[in-house]
Amino acid sequence: MALDPIQREVVRAAPEKFRILLYRRMMLRIAERVARQERALALITGDSLGQVASQTLQNMVAVGDATRMPVFRPLAGTDKLEIMAQARAIGTYNTSAEPFHDCCPIFLPRNTALHATPRQLDAIESGLDVGTLVRDAVRGASLERFRYVKGRVEEEAVAPKRVPANIAAQVA
Repeated sequence: MALDPIQREVVRAAPEKFRILLYRRMMLRIAERVARQERALALITGDSLGQVASQTLQNMVAVGDATRMPVFRPLAGTDKLEIMAQARAIGTYNTSAEPFHDCCPIFLPRNTALHATPRQLDAIESGLDVGTLVRDAVRGASLERFRYVKGRVEEEAVAPKRVPANIAAQVA
């Protein structure tokens, strides 16, 4: 899934300091769309409270407001070194340390708002065609399945597949 089109639209419509928060809201919407089709009941993120500017409590609330699905943040109170050690132990560190090839760093802001509100982000997003951006991103996504077995994360033996067209066509 390429996030370029979403990033370009956010850059066009949003003040720089809100960009990361808007990208994160869009990613939650995309994840929610796929999760609902897969019959998942919640989303889980790797957010860690205060780890970066976009993860202040206010920002986490403002970002989470973009989805009706519950968002669990099991690492919320964990510091970065503990998270890295746990990722190594369960076998996810190398994946999490890979550079993002679907995300363009030129769109990243110099400074992120520390205390955004859902209302502020909603107002900015009113200048975006959120439904179309989410639909197009889901169309370009592929699914991979992982499972947690005996303290390690393993990729399931099924080959990655494209998100079915009927999921992508549903309106956000």
